[in-house]
Amino acid sequence: MKNKNIVIIGGSSGIGKSIVEMLKSEGAEVFEYSRSMVGDFQLDVTSDFKEIKTLPDTIDGLVYCPGSINLKPFHRLTVDQVKEDLEVNFLGAVKVLQACFKGLKQSSSSSVVLFSTVAVSVGMGFHSSIASSKGAVEGLVKSLAAEWSPLSIRVNAIAPSLTDTPLAGQLLSNDDKREAAMKRHPLGRFGKPEDLAAAVSYLLSGSSSWMTGQILHIDGGMSSVRGV
Repeated sequence: MKNKNIVIIGGSSGIGKSIVEMLKSEGAEVFEYSRSMVGDFQLDVTSDFKEIKTLPDTIDGLVYCPGSINLKPFHRLTVDQVKEDLEVNFLGAVKVLQACFKGLKQSSSSSVVLFSTVAVSVGMGFHSSIASSKGAVEGLVKSLAAEWSPLSIRVNAIAPSLTDTPLAGQLLSNDDKREAAMKRHPLGRFGKPEDLAAAVSYLLSGSSSWMTGQILHIDGGMSSVRGV
């Protein structure tokens, strides 16, 4: 990662914070954006923006981390709540990708990493809004991977299962919930931010230089393995 300019959107907590810490330890020049002023620069992905003035001229890697967990029965979801999930998970990514496109083209080999969810590939009750918005992300990944491959811009996504972050705090708020969450995963535990940060580091590195348009399932086996 040395001498690489990596833009992280949503790097102030949880998975994003772990990504920032890991990439810095690997020698990357990290440009961190968050809605709060915890990071290097402030950016609200739900705002109406077309450019990000503080971006480096050359962007070797872009990671979009903002997400939401809005779990409700479908009949109780309002259209506005669905729009909010789309704004954070999908439309924010669209705006960031368009703003970063010029810088990504300047790199000899750039890599984009977005985040999906295991709930896109595995039907889960109460996940209709988040699964729909993340499903749009997966479609975007495959389309952009095709469109940008002649420019040597790789586009991939990571689809995690439940990960121990502040965003998932309500789902892991006591010992009973944590125990139940561990039992649901074939590998016997829920995710840690470091699990996802390691996958991001791989997708940004030259080790994954022949990979694009892929959805990497880092989910404790949830999407493909039935526990015994």
